[in-house]
Amino acid sequence: MTITSVNIGEAKEIIWNGKSVKTGIYKSPVQEIELEMTDVKDDSVIDRRYHGGVDKACYIYSEDHYEYWKNLYPNLKFNFGMFGENITVKGLNERTIMIGDIYRIGGATVQVTQPRQPCFKLGVVFEDQKVLKQLINSKFPGVYLKVIEGNSVKPGDTMVLVERMHNTVSLLEVWDLLYNKSVDNDDLIHAINTPFLADDCKISLQKRLK
Repeated sequence: MTITSVNIGEAKEIIWNGKSVKTGIYKSPVQEIELEMTDVKDDSVIDRRYHGGVDKACYIYSEDHYEYWKNLYPNLKFNFGMFGENITVKGLNERTIMIGDIYRIGGATVQVTQPRQPCFKLGVVFEDQKVLKQLINSKFPGVYLKVIEGNSVKPGDTMVLVERMHNTVSLLEVWDLLYNKSVDNDDLIHAINTPFLADDCKISLQKRLK
């Protein structure tokens, strides 16, 4: 897999339900980024309940999915970083990723912690809140990462699997447990007990337990 683009954003005010809300979802390509333990350096993280921190220090999205979204939204102007991702990766396929997998990205070492759960701010970017349901149905969530070893990442760098985790759950198994109408309690408990899954995601899964 190859890094296509690295992206950061500044805080921006948007109007949502008649109120002014700040967001850091609007990101644009830059020459290089620095992965740190809780953030990407110089990237704006506004609501730390949902973004940033040890388990969600960096968000990556697949360049391969962009064509799918361009077909759905032909009138939108697309740029890398459109989904709020810090790193756009060519060849990234969520179906092949396990929670806990360790990758080398550029000079940094990272670990997969959870899929990205969409919020209304993505709908603001796309000018249509229907994109949230479309993202859920597409199973193209992108990936949140924990930074094990921080360093710089730039376009042209590679993303290489260093260690595959076993006896865990796949990224899309977690996705289905989050969003399928019917889920099995045993599967939920197994995912919740997975040591590498982000704590916030475990809380979301616990709410689905019968």
